[in-house]
Amino acid sequence: MRGFYRFVRNPMYVAVTLLILGQALLFGDWRLAVYAVVFWLCCHMFVVTYEEPTLHRTYGAEYEAYRAGVGR
Repeated sequence: MRGFYRFVRNPMYVAVTLLILGQALLFGDWRLAVYAVVFWLCCHMFVVTYEEPTLHRTYGAEYEAYRAGVGR
């Protein structure tokens, strides 16, 4: 595995969440922080309820090995 996918399974979701939190700090707007939490929660629910089961059905043992080595 190469790139950021060696460290986290969904680096794009992490990056966008951190970007929103950075904007919340930069602008001092608590609503952006709330938006970051809601965004993260939506992404997390999507990953847990759809993405991971689909990848498990599609790739089986190969995906399980990847899951064992890389955190959510």
